[in-house]
Amino acid sequence: MLEGALAHAVTLLGGQAQGYAVLRRGQDRVAAVFGYPKSLIGTVLSGPWASMRPRLLPGGSRELYELNPPEVGALLDQAGMRDVPLTLVVPLSDRGRNLGALVLDRTSPEGVTPTQQEAVTRWGTAAAPLLGLLDSRDDWRQTARQITSALVEAVESREFDALGHGQAVADTAMRLGRAVGLVERELEELWYAAMLHDIGKLHDEAGHAQVGANFLHGVPHLAQAQKAIRHHHERWDGQGDPDRLVGEDIPLYARILAVANASVRLGDPQRLKAQAGQSLDPRLVGLLEKLSQSG
Repeated sequence: MLEGALAHAVTLLGGQAQGYAVLRRGQDRVAAVFGYPKSLIGTVLSGPWASMRPRLLPGGSRELYELNPPEVGALLDQAGMRDVPLTLVVPLSDRGRNLGALVLDRTSPEGVTPTQQEAVTRWGTAAAPLLGLLDSRDDWRQTARQITSALVEAVESREFDALGHGQAVADTAMRLGRAVGLVERELEELWYAAMLHDIGKLHDEAGHAQVGANFLHGVPHLAQAQKAIRHHHERWDGQGDPDRLVGEDIPLYARILAVANASVRLGDPQRLKAQAGQSLDPRLVGLLEKLSQSG
């Protein structure tokens, strides 16, 4: 997830930019990169992220070189960080705990506008509570679900008519998932896909499926959820986005998500049925109809 959060932060910043994420676990280490070589990952790095407040550094990477020993400076040189003109440091904090930071380097003379800084800072605030929670332990699992629900509610609160949409889609997707024989672990992944399918709207309505999929990049046990979010606007007839996949080439979770999303959005079984074989998987539409009739 950290890689996805970093990639989306760079997208929000816009223009020419690269970045890296630092996690504070005993020692501060580079945990993800975007645009920089992956050889930086794991590097112990001191930097301007201790204050837990956003910072815009006109000196760019200069402070990094001042705070780190020459051997680390040599690694930074190899990564091409010596002449970075401007750096935005966005803290990742949760309930007073300093988890680390997203560090975004502007690689061109253009600056960072207040709007861009605010957008990236808001993203860091939203993403931070999920770091480290999406693991396999039961005690963390419930916490991760609660934070996911709160994050989705925050996104939906921007549009009054969207309130509760994610949960309604998740409820319908769960019914379909059980009906097609998904096991508990698969149902959990489908739940995350359904709840987070519109998370990309934090950035923009256009292309939100791809942005939302990027949010889960780097979370191995949610790989199918990531695919579902990316492809939930594909169409059964091959006229959808982003890859114009056809029929059963569309991942199963994405087809379930598309039917659940359309069912909640349309609110009319007949209108939903009219989409079977066009935008939606006809087998899943028929299955949902049977489930609805049986109560």
